[in-house]
Amino acid sequence: MRTSYTAGPDIHVLPSALPIPGLGDQPVNAFLVRGGEPLLIDAGMPVDREGFLEALWALVDPADLRWVAITHDDRDHTGALLRILEAAPQAKVITNAISLTRISEEFTIPPDRVVTANPGNRIKAGDRELSFHRPPTFDSPGTLAVLDHSNGTLYSSDSFGTVLPEIGQDFAELSEKEFFDGFDVLNRAIAPWTALADEAKFTDSVSHLARLRPERLLSAHGPTVRGRAVERLFTAMTRIPALPAWLPGADLDLEAALDAHEAAAAGQ
Repeated sequence: MRTSYTAGPDIHVLPSALPIPGLGDQPVNAFLVRGGEPLLIDAGMPVDREGFLEALWALVDPADLRWVAITHDDRDHTGALLRILEAAPQAKVITNAISLTRISEEFTIPPDRVVTANPGNRIKAGDRELSFHRPPTFDSPGTLAVLDHSNGTLYSSDSFGTVLPEIGQDFAELSEKEFFDGFDVLNRAIAPWTALADEAKFTDSVSHLARLRPERLLSAHGPTVRGRAVERLFTAMTRIPALPAWLPGADLDLEAALDAHEAAAAGQ
């Protein structure tokens, strides 16, 4: 785990990183939104579980946490979920039914603690209204992007992420070339099917999010992006299907990198 920081009023980033051999570091972020009914977006990597929980409970009392939105079922989004639900008895999980089914391969979440959401749904979470959308790139059919209408923040799950030689907190602080080079790699790596996608239909999916006019974009795998820079990421995403398919070598397999990272941490 890295040191938590803020991405906006009451928005706290719980950051980590996954080393990708030959490319750099992939940011791995979860987000805590404090307020009347605190909301957690995703739950970190298993390898970071203890550090993640320490950072989370330093920001919110477990008794106060009300919502945990899981954007999809990958391990780097669900690592501390069971422990969070054990510690936070009032928290309910918001996720897609497909993600819930896959999470249930590891542990069962009681039905009365789950609210299922599909793209197009809206949910009231205290004084917040959340809408759910299918992001342009994804590696799980249950993936959801979440728009918080109270502050215009789009939580885009894996989509719009990047791999960087050195991770930064804010898009404005980074080399744009390095950001977009890593952006082109990651968004093809998590969604190799984009090479087969109809470009017009793919662009429509990007345009759907652009029409929401988010003021802030927070990817699970990227820095904070604000204002006009959000539009630049939408534009960059429309190019993904036209790029050659990204085919990693054996040493650049993302799942293998996660396994290696966990093994190294376990040996410490």
